[in-house]
Amino acid sequence: MLPETSSPLQTVSHGRTLPAEQTLLSVRGLKKVYRTDGGDVEAVRDLTFDLGKNELTCLVGPSGSGKTTLLKCIAGLLEPTSGEVILDGKRVIAPPKKMAVVFQEYGRSLFPWLRVADNVELPLKNAGVPKAERKALVEEALANVGLADVPRSYPWQLSGGMQQRVAIARAIAYQPEVLLMDEPFAAVDAQTRADLEDLVRGVRERLGLSVLFVTHDIEESVYLGERVIMLSSSPTVVQEDLIVDLPPQRDQLETRSMQRFTELRHHVYEQIQRAKKGYRPDGPAPK
Repeated sequence: MLPETSSPLQTVSHGRTLPAEQTLLSVRGLKKVYRTDGGDVEAVRDLTFDLGKNELTCLVGPSGSGKTTLLKCIAGLLEPTSGEVILDGKRVIAPPKKMAVVFQEYGRSLFPWLRVADNVELPLKNAGVPKAERKALVEEALANVGLADVPRSYPWQLSGGMQQRVAIARAIAYQPEVLLMDEPFAAVDAQTRADLEDLVRGVRERLGLSVLFVTHDIEESVYLGERVIMLSSSPTVVQEDLIVDLPPQRDQLETRSMQRFTELRHHVYEQIQRAKKGYRPDGPAPK
């Protein structure tokens, strides 16, 4: 049994909405239905939540709950069946310039025949950014992820963790306001994962980014996030939105040893287990 909580957990049983002046990204009534030969498959039912400015929010849910589908809709890579995504007051109907995405499969997203600096530069080049400006942005991005000394290396010469840093550098070089991350550390070892978690928190703080981070790792969601949005089983709705009231400055050893961290982790785990068993805040799970 856990000890009694030091203070009540701050949760709502739906996605939080924020005042307009605090909001950067809004998801409103988002629904996605896939049309298949076997009939319609409803992946995302009705999602509404806001992402604040300079906020790091984590999304967790059972496997197959539609996390990646949701992220693709937010990124403008997939058209929702209904509802809308609004970034900085404008509806997202295609990949917006103010948003960048980092996927789990860093090996597939980097071009092995291009050097590190060239991989990071490519989106800027495609966007028509002048050469001198591109060079400065690439150098700054590589410095921000601790790779200033390997611009001439090829991705295949780097470790998995370093390759994912290259992918992050490419995303932030584009100077987005929102960074979407889809289970980006799932393929690296535990020590590298911890380093990359701290890297993301540091980059977010230095650059003033808003980050929406999808993960299946409950501890990671609590350590990284200022909020954890828990999704139900498919078709997905927001099951709960939790404020992570840990100190803003976090340390892998000290933070994970805190009683409050244990309480928050326990609560998120409990909610995910409920989702796996079919609990839905909008009523019974479909049979």
